[in-house]
Amino acid sequence: MGSFVNVIIWRVPKGLTLAGRSFCPNCRRKINWFDNIPLLSFVLLKGKCRNCKKKISRRYPLVELLFGIVTVLLYLKFGLTLEFLFYVLLSIVLVSIFIIDLTHQIIPDELVFFGIAVCFLFNFSFSSMLSGFLAGSFLLVLHLITKGKGMGLGDVKLAILGGIIVGLNNVFYWLALAFLTGAVVGCILILGKYAKLKSKIAFGPFLIFALLYEIFFQIRI
Repeated sequence: MGSFVNVIIWRVPKGLTLAGRSFCPNCRRKINWFDNIPLLSFVLLKGKCRNCKKKISRRYPLVELLFGIVTVLLYLKFGLTLEFLFYVLLSIVLVSIFIIDLTHQIIPDELVFFGIAVCFLFNFSFSSMLSGFLAGSFLLVLHLITKGKGMGLGDVKLAILGGIIVGLNNVFYWLALAFLTGAVVGCILILGKYAKLKSKIAFGPFLIFALLYEIFFQIRI
């Protein structure tokens, strides 16, 4: 599944279909199944394509490892239950959006809508809908006040999904943690001269970090 997340991360921003075998983005040769084993193939190939010897981005094994860790943590928390399946499907969406927004500063609508559909399929309730509406409305107000410079519409849509996931009782804590971590990282980047006050920093990764933390630990601020 972590390997599939890498496919989503690479293809969705380019508007490519998710169907079909994986191929090297440099030489376009299809990748053999034995060269497509998560983590292991990267080590055996020494981080290079077998055909063109072009270096493979370290993002691929890191995403595979990250998704593996998330899946194990979900299993330890929920066991082999429908709730486990629910959060695994959502994790595919969330980890994909995390990396895409971090690298391209976009949040694909199709991923957000798929996540919302998963929520409706497993856990539809008026309370969760209200939570999503409130979270989305709050970020929409920020978007309108700052004329899109402080918050993008992609973040607004992601907030709707996040609100549905955490529910009405937890939505405040989730948003508080997202803004808190965003502020801390922003200050560190500015103090370290890696960014300026007017620099654009993707907010989606902070929403997702806080969302995963809320799912696992339900932090209270």
